[in-house]
Amino acid sequence: MLEKYYIFALLALFAEIIGTVSGFGSSILFVPVASLFFDFKTVLGITAVFHVFSNVSKITLFRKGINKEIALKLGIPAVIFVMIGAWMTTFVPTKSMELAMNIMLVGLSLYLLFNFNKTLKQTDSNLYLGGIMSGLLAGLVGTGGAIRGITLAAFQLPKEIFIATSALIDLGVDSSRAVVYVSNGYFDKQYIVLIPFLIVISILGSYIGKVILQYTSETVFRYIVLSIVILTSIFQTVKYFMN
Repeated sequence: MLEKYYIFALLALFAEIIGTVSGFGSSILFVPVASLFFDFKTVLGITAVFHVFSNVSKITLFRKGINKEIALKLGIPAVIFVMIGAWMTTFVPTKSMELAMNIMLVGLSLYLLFNFNKTLKQTDSNLYLGGIMSGLLAGLVGTGGAIRGITLAAFQLPKEIFIATSALIDLGVDSSRAVVYVSNGYFDKQYIVLIPFLIVISILGSYIGKVILQYTSETVFRYIVLSIVILTSIFQTVKYFMN
C-alpha cells in the first residue's frame, strides 16, 4: 500500500510541474494518472482537494498580478457550473464518465496540438462560455483546465498574470466542487493521510514549474505536455475496453 502511495506521489509531482509549465493546470494529466490507483469518484475527490493546495501555491508564487476583470467574468460561470457538474456525478454512471473523460482528453489534446497558435476572439461572450464549459467539465469528469487555457490565451496575458489569473479561477472551481465531492463521500477518511503529501507536492511542483518556465520554451514544452496527455488518455481508453 505504501509503495502505491509513493508511486502516486511521484507521478502527482510530475503532473503538477507539467501543469504549471503548460498553464493548463495539473488536472489534465493528474486525473488519468490518479485513475491508475483509485476508483473514478475517489479520483474526483482527491483531484479537487489537491488542486485547492495547488492553486494557492501558484497564486503565491506568481503574485505579480491577477487580471480581476477576466477572473470574474470567467470564474463566476465556472464556479456555478462546476457545482452543477459535480452534482451530476451522483447519478451519472461512473464507467460512462470515465470513458467520456478519456475520449474528451484525447479530443482536447489533439485540438490543442494542431491549433496551438490559434486563439479565440477577445470577447466577454467567449469568457462566459469558456467559464461554463470549463466548470461543467471540471465538475463532471475532473478536468476543465484546457478549456480555460484556450480562453485565457485569447487575451495574451503576460506569463505570470496568465498563471495567477487561471489559478485564482481554478481555486474557486476546486473549492466549490470539493465541497460537493466530500459531502457525497468521494474523499474517504482513509485518504486523509495523503493531504500532507499533496500540500508538499503542490508547493514543490509549482516552484519547480516556475523555475523551468524561466529557462524553457513554453511552446516546445506544451507540445510535449499534450503528447503525453494523448498517450495517457489512449492508454486509459484501451484499459477501459480491455476490462
